[in-house]
Amino acid sequence: MPLFAFFAYKKAEKNDNPFLNKKFDTPFEVPPFEKIMAAHFKPAYLKGFEEQNKEVKAIINNPAEPTFENTIKALEYSDELLTKVSRVFGSVNSANTNDSLQAINREMAPLLSRHRDNINLNDSLFRRIKAVYENGDKFKLTSEEKKVLDDTYKNFIRSGAALSPEDQDKLRKINEELSLLSVRFGQNLLAETNGFKLIIENQEDLSGLPESVKAQAASMAKSLNMDGKWVFTLQVPSMTPFLQYSDRRDLREKLFTGYFMKGDNDNEFDNKAIIARIARLRVERSKLLGYDSYADFTLEKNMAKTPEIVLDFLKQVWSAAVPVAKAEVAVQQELIDREGGKFKLEPWDWWYYTEKIKKEKYDLDDEVTRPYFKIDNVIEGMFYVANRLYRLDFKERTDIPKYHPDVKTFEVTRDSKHVGILMIDNYPRSSKRGGAWCGAYRGQSRDKNGKMIYPVVTMVTNSTPPAADKPALLTSTEAETLFHEFGHALHQLLSNSTYPGVSGTSVARDFVELPSQIMEHWVLEPEVLKVYAKHFQTGEIIPAEIVDKLDRSSKFNTGFATVEFLAAALLDMEYHTLTEPADLNIREFENKTLDKYGLLPEIKPRYRSTYFNHIWAGGYASGYYSYYWSEMLDADAFQAFKETGDIFNKEVAAKFEEEILSKGGTREPLEMYIAFRGKEPGVDALLINRGLK
Repeated sequence: MPLFAFFAYKKAEKNDNPFLNKKFDTPFEVPPFEKIMAAHFKPAYLKGFEEQNKEVKAIINNPAEPTFENTIKALEYSDELLTKVSRVFGSVNSANTNDSLQAINREMAPLLSRHRDNINLNDSLFRRIKAVYENGDKFKLTSEEKKVLDDTYKNFIRSGAALSPEDQDKLRKINEELSLLSVRFGQNLLAETNGFKLIIENQEDLSGLPESVKAQAASMAKSLNMDGKWVFTLQVPSMTPFLQYSDRRDLREKLFTGYFMKGDNDNEFDNKAIIARIARLRVERSKLLGYDSYADFTLEKNMAKTPEIVLDFLKQVWSAAVPVAKAEVAVQQELIDREGGKFKLEPWDWWYYTEKIKKEKYDLDDEVTRPYFKIDNVIEGMFYVANRLYRLDFKERTDIPKYHPDVKTFEVTRDSKHVGILMIDNYPRSSKRGGAWCGAYRGQSRDKNGKMIYPVVTMVTNSTPPAADKPALLTSTEAETLFHEFGHALHQLLSNSTYPGVSGTSVARDFVELPSQIMEHWVLEPEVLKVYAKHFQTGEIIPAEIVDKLDRSSKFNTGFATVEFLAAALLDMEYHTLTEPADLNIREFENKTLDKYGLLPEIKPRYRSTYFNHIWAGGYASGYYSYYWSEMLDADAFQAFKETGDIFNKEVAAKFEEEILSKGGTREPLEMYIAFRGKEPGVDALLINRGLK
């Protein structure tokens, strides 16, 4: 049983709750996972509520005139225990959950919502905040303090502080219900993902699959006590190779259908009613707060500012991508016809025929490159880039607690001085949600007295695991994902803020992907490949001809990749630009939306509604576009390095750290970007980067 899950089921003794100690008694105060039990979380949450309520009461009852120090700063540091327990619970529940943790999540979600509302809707507290905001010029505030003050005031307004008591009551009920619905959505999705398995019993049904893929499936079967069989799951490292290589079209259809019907099977884990309710409540909430739609409410804080700007941006890219995707469809259909296949290209055929065309055109496929992308080497490659750019060093530590045996932990230093802790958790398991993400068990900030608090960062992926006698060998896309999440980690590790509310990745949603996506540009740079892309058996550096093929094929299939993403982003915007509450039929709404924009029938959106965790449970509602918005930024930002002729240019790297990575959310994102680049970005950089112009 995974490490944390074992302790989750132990009975907690009285007075042994690690969260209730002043500090964690561990190296660098990393959470003592081996001592944390499921039974500790609720008491710690309740104590956190109690402590913050006392702090807030003290702020309200302070007889002195409201100042930044006695109101805004005091509020900023009022939730230390609650933040500590919330960060640990949220991170472990995402990466290594179990029934106990899921039950706690369902119980605590409405309590957290109620607690937040009790603070955000406290009229006495808001009057003090408003007084400081309206008299801000009287105080000698730093630029960071001005941003914290502005954010605090606006967040209270956006949370309903200025509403009538009757409308505040309505808002409380909506917030509480939404908190539970999001939890239920995520738990249903995990159950649906774990519930589907393609079990193969006959060797002939493996036709076309490479040996490495068969070995991976056999290893999965063995772990499920199905020795002698092969099991494929809906986890991407298992599913994608099957879709790429299997000659069995019927089995490809079965596996792909299992994937795109997640949450839409009219069973106990169906998400359609949950989505319809969330969408309705978000409209009602936005209307209460004075906004036309949820997108208007959300985007006010982003770089894009309005739904109209976002939709115009998405349509520009859509118009450039659809003709490219149509050309790709034609090439695939031609190949099907040439081979004598008497059928029309369907979504479950795309990966298979794309792989054939890629092999034919470039003599390249994932099985050619995998031996050179051993996961440990890829991680060393990430560290090499960070060292060249930011002088960071990474030393593996085995004396630090971890929540699962798969986790690798590194101390990060610069010039021999501690910077933070980085935990890397790479392989799929039933206790981990899908996808990849980066979080923090502790964020960077300074305490009330100005002492530095160093971050404890976690980056989580679902990469191809080891199989049989081979180590974990990645595709180039999986290597890119590692670099991407590492970019988020660097944003947190190099943060140099004072206040926790504006540190690290606490930035606008459509700016947060810039630090992650710019890191992807180094993955296939020849200078970097020479460092880490070494054959796992011979140690041979990846041959120049393979590097050349990777470069020439980098824009291959770009129509598909762009259109499937944009279809999901447009679906997100259609849900969240609704201006009136409606009882949606989710299948009907989704189909109408995709027909409206002319999605090709051969392509499904990257995320259908019922498994679109980003927007229903992941904080990206009316913000999924932000990955491409940030690509507009990162493509332009990487040019700052390329223009110097040195992808490790120290001056450019120092400026990127100073103006972007270290600043967190202490300035407006466009101000930060212009301070780094000297100009605003444009959509052309994105189109060129994607090979669409």
